[in-house]
Amino acid sequence: MSCLWRSDNAHAKGQTQGARGQGPSVTRQPCSSHESSRWWDVEAYPGVRYRTTRISLGKRIDLARRIREIGRKLEFLEAGNDVREKFEAAVLQSEIDRVYLEWGLEAVEGLEIDGEPATPETLIDRGPLDLALEILGRIRAECGLSEEERKN
Repeated sequence: MSCLWRSDNAHAKGQTQGARGQGPSVTRQPCSSHESSRWWDVEAYPGVRYRTTRISLGKRIDLARRIREIGRKLEFLEAGNDVREKFEAAVLQSEIDRVYLEWGLEAVEGLEIDGEPATPETLIDRGPLDLALEILGRIRAECGLSEEERKN
């Protein structure tokens, strides 16, 4: 891939002229590239890989909106001493984990669940728990959350 590159410094010094002697020269130079998702191989399941989204400003806002209300309820319940509140807090934490997976898991390859090719939805609903937890960890790491920040 190449991008247009313009040398304003050279033009300002009078060193380079574009076509017909007007303005700075424009050349093609290699440019940066950004992939909005990333593929990962699964060590525990040879031949299986999955694609996760990479964080961006818009995606961070979207994720925050999705978990905001659940997070508020979770914080309230975790402060309680009742066993039922603690159980409900654990359920809400699992719901937040599901939101992260739905938000960040884009594709799965090389895995069948109940005889059908796995999709993000089937992996979340019926797939191996250890694989879902691995993917969840990758997504959270992509969001820049440390283990301590996840607990808060």
